[in-house]
Amino acid sequence: MAEFSVYEELAEKACKFLSDSTDPFHAVDNSVAKLEAAGFVRLRKREPFAGKLVPGGKYYYTVNHSTLVAFAVGSKYVAGNGFKIIGGHTDSPNLKVKPVSKKTQHGFVQLGVECYGGGLWHTWFDRDLGLSGRVLVRNKANDKIQQKLVKLSDPIARVSTLCIHLQTPEERKQFKVNKETHTAPIIGTKTLLERGAQEQISGGGTDREEIQEPLLMKAVAKQLDISIDDIAEFELNLFDVQPAALGGINKEFLYSARLDNLATVFCATEALIAHSISGLEDDADISLITMFDHEEIGSQSHHGAGSPVMDEAVRRILSAFIDRPELLNPDLYSSCKRKSFIFSVDMAHSIHPNYASKHEPSHAPVLNRGVVIKTNSNQRYTTNCVTGFIVREIARKADLPIQEFVVKNDCPCGSTIGPIVSTRVGIRTVDIGMPQLSMHSCREVMGIADLTYGLELFKAFLANFRSIDDQLEG
Repeated sequence: MAEFSVYEELAEKACKFLSDSTDPFHAVDNSVAKLEAAGFVRLRKREPFAGKLVPGGKYYYTVNHSTLVAFAVGSKYVAGNGFKIIGGHTDSPNLKVKPVSKKTQHGFVQLGVECYGGGLWHTWFDRDLGLSGRVLVRNKANDKIQQKLVKLSDPIARVSTLCIHLQTPEERKQFKVNKETHTAPIIGTKTLLERGAQEQISGGGTDREEIQEPLLMKAVAKQLDISIDDIAEFELNLFDVQPAALGGINKEFLYSARLDNLATVFCATEALIAHSISGLEDDADISLITMFDHEEIGSQSHHGAGSPVMDEAVRRILSAFIDRPELLNPDLYSSCKRKSFIFSVDMAHSIHPNYASKHEPSHAPVLNRGVVIKTNSNQRYTTNCVTGFIVREIARKADLPIQEFVVKNDCPCGSTIGPIVSTRVGIRTVDIGMPQLSMHSCREVMGIADLTYGLELFKAFLANFRSIDDQLEG
């Protein structure tokens, strides 16, 4: 027990963040709250950064309220110096409410949902589910549209399995999920809910009430303390209401939804804050984190890793430190990128004791043994000889354990934001991650020691990258 007790404080802090961050909007909002408490200043994307940034300053902005960019400027920074970047993502596989959510079948009131990402959908069955996300609210006083976050934390929905007695022997052998017909959650029965629904409609229904379940609209409005007709639009997803918790006989594991990839978001934010407090005085570079939305569906969106978000951040920050930003020298920008480096961080695959044959024995990470460097010669991961060396050297100097992962030749290989951002921005990149089990399940697991190893590696990267990179020739 004592062996893992030293990691519990950080793990408990992570549990609260994970439980509170039920969707990308809440994940970004909770990260912003921590950044602001640490003195980070909000920037508005619609306004030029010139004249607002100073050496020693720390700043953030969001894109779509679901992608986060935050950075701290070294006190010795001059235009053209490098960027130390940690990239991750805020989204996870889940069930999203469809634009037309109203769905009534055989006396049951359900919600129309869409499967987002590559989830292990069978794990969503028989879980107590809440709803959270973003709501666009009409402010009648000033005729503006406000964006508000909403969270219905009570177990208001459930996707139930079919009892074994009604399944054929073949159906019992393998649980096949039809994503369209099997995943619609039940929120009540028509006989009990139709009176409440009728009361809403008889009061003068809106267009939204014609396509959305009235009781859902009522619950959202009540939570936000607004009237139903103030709701202009919403973007909601289901989440497992069971909070994150420490587990295992020695409390060495963290059980939670959305570890992929909110564990990275948590550690990256903590590392940037720590560096901004004690590491900027002798820093001549920019320390930046970029947490993207839409990684689980390919990153090709306005605010995903395939967008201009990261390249734009580097350009705008660099330009803000030039006397005439409109005259940004392409040569200076290219020189800046050559001095820069990206940690592409996404959770890694620990070996599973019940499925050990899925791992190549020499590249089989284990929980609580350290951050994993991911390598794939076919560039599903960006790691190469040089970028892998830099991570190993940072870890060596910080006395941190490192593990290695290469997928077996006879297994498919996933990918990350790494190949996307390195191609898009042209900055050297390495793929790493903290190991976990049950990736893309409704409920995942990781080792609590790996949270500390991840945080300490990120902090060491922000503190020591420049001195290590300067040792490299070419």
